[in-house]
Amino acid sequence: MAFIWRKLLQLVIVLLCVTFFSFFMLTLLPGNLADTLCGIGCTQEQRDQKVEELRLNDPVYIRYADWLGNVARGDFGRSGRTQQDISEALTERIPVTAELVIYSQLLALGIAIPIAVVAARRAGGVFDRVSTTTAFGFLAAPPFVVAPVLVLIFAVNLKWFPATGYTPFLENPLDNLRTFFLPALTLALAEMAVYMRLLRTDLISTLQEDYITMAKAKGIPPKRILWKHAFRPSTFSLVTVAGLNMGRLIGGAFVVEVIFSLNGLGKYIVDGILGRDYLAVQAGVVVVAFAYVLINFGVDLLYAVLDPRIRHARALA
Repeated sequence: MAFIWRKLLQLVIVLLCVTFFSFFMLTLLPGNLADTLCGIGCTQEQRDQKVEELRLNDPVYIRYADWLGNVARGDFGRSGRTQQDISEALTERIPVTAELVIYSQLLALGIAIPIAVVAARRAGGVFDRVSTTTAFGFLAAPPFVVAPVLVLIFAVNLKWFPATGYTPFLENPLDNLRTFFLPALTLALAEMAVYMRLLRTDLISTLQEDYITMAKAKGIPPKRILWKHAFRPSTFSLVTVAGLNMGRLIGGAFVVEVIFSLNGLGKYIVDGILGRDYLAVQAGVVVVAFAYVLINFGVDLLYAVLDPRIRHARALA
């Protein structure tokens, strides 16, 4: 119980720090929301009126305190650009980003784990060397470079997947997975390379342990040794990195959603930054920060499932 309370306290502190500094940095951008709403033909009087309505002349800490008080009551306000209720906008866009991140994570793990297992069983072989070289290549390619290449190959030339847009899951699940495949693969390739290299290294190290040698001496089949005795203790680092990378995947989703015209949280925040829509950006930052801390909290709990020694140590603390 003490562990959970500590994590909750960390969640609150992280959210306060992230939201305050993001709020402050947004005010440093040239121009403001009043300039965006007024447009090119705006007179100084009209601009001053907009500034007064939006309270942009108030000090940053006062505006932040007012915003924080409203959020504590569940009110994110309305978008200055679109006049849409921000809570409604987030409800529409969070599922898109969540599906993209989860889809890409499953793709990365689904590709990385079997490749890592085969490479570890034949360490130093042809497959191991080829997969390692390919992984380094994917690591060196950022999403904004990978995305156009995938679109050119699979959307333009082969015409297997659409280049932009998406189909909601409830409308057509199969078409939804098809339209999300290229954006998810764009994010997954770099993560797949990290997971593959990490799990391969840990598996090779685990297979050299004394208890593995004893299991081999007892005549236990190699596949059973690999999956029952070696795989589970080799996944601790993989679980840690996969949890931490969820935050990086959310950041990568910002770029991918803009490239593939996905109406998700990342595109919403980017549009808010370009339009100086501070309330919309702040709401998106809260969601991203909360998700990141919550995912790390889940990773800590998962440790107790994977390693009973951690669970017993916490029970004694």
